[in-house]
Amino acid sequence: MRAFVIKEYAHPSKISVTQDFPEPKAGPGEVLVDVYSAGLNYFDILQSQGKYQVQPPRPFVLGSEFAGKIAANSPIPQGCPFRPGDRVFGGLAQGAYAERMAAPWQNLIPLPDNMSYDQGAGLFITWPTSYEALVGRAELKAGEWVLVTASAGGVGIAAVQLAKALGAKVIAAAGSPEKVDISIRYGGADHGVNYSKEGWQKEVLKITGGKGVDVIYDPVGLIRDSLKCIAWKGRALVVGFAAGTIEKLPLNLVLLKNISIVGIHWGAYTKFEPSRTPVVWKELLDLFSSGRAKPVVYPETFPLERLGDGLVALESRKTWGKVIAHVREPEGAQAKAKL
Repeated sequence: MRAFVIKEYAHPSKISVTQDFPEPKAGPGEVLVDVYSAGLNYFDILQSQGKYQVQPPRPFVLGSEFAGKIAANSPIPQGCPFRPGDRVFGGLAQGAYAERMAAPWQNLIPLPDNMSYDQGAGLFITWPTSYEALVGRAELKAGEWVLVTASAGGVGIAAVQLAKALGAKVIAAAGSPEKVDISIRYGGADHGVNYSKEGWQKEVLKITGGKGVDVIYDPVGLIRDSLKCIAWKGRALVVGFAAGTIEKLPLNLVLLKNISIVGIHWGAYTKFEPSRTPVVWKELLDLFSSGRAKPVVYPETFPLERLGDGLVALESRKTWGKVIAHVREPEGAQAKAKL
């Protein structure tokens, strides 16, 4: 089968698709999934070079997020609710950038009827991270002000939509006027600011009538700068460090403004709080089914043979929304969302 295989560590732009990689075999509790679309993530770039904190033995198939259907010849383990042909999405540590993968059936979720494979391929990591950050960690309330940094990116634009769906007033912060516009047009943000301009925090304070924002959602590493426009008793969510630097924060501001610095590590919930996972997914799927939230996919999708180009575009911050690779060509109407 075709697969994006890491045989030797290298930048993904230097790796070609393997045409004859062995098809996987399903182990106990696993099903076979025909992968149609896969979601690109920044950590893929690190993992292909041996720079990520989790490095499987080589050779391995890169990629974590995917959407597809249960293969026609897949075994169906006892207790598994899926049947061959069922549309699903999910996530694993590796293996998504291949025509077929073996996955524990508990890692799969039914793909909503109103979603395409492309939309489903970017759900598994991005959306529960954003939802649990805002709801479980920041305890966001309707009517509060939320500042979302890197608001046009995959997790950012999901956070913008979710905050709006939860009744908040949202200020999108991005590094260019184009990405601010995307955050408003596709994410539904109420306001936008360009954080490449010096003193952007004053604009946030002006928008909020001098109060500041109640919640900061930051996946890029701008907590320190954002504290200049946080409200009394505000909550700053540490989501990630996409800019590459782990910040050092002035704790005197935490004391003086009576604020909370709150972390979110969604990947650890399966170990420390597994009962929360199905709750989050139920609430998310309800939002998707109602149309109150909708995944935003970058307009240019990349065939598996051009996966390296897609990861380079992601790395250079030329993209917005969720970047998707087409692993297989969709089969007729089955690939399209039902209207």
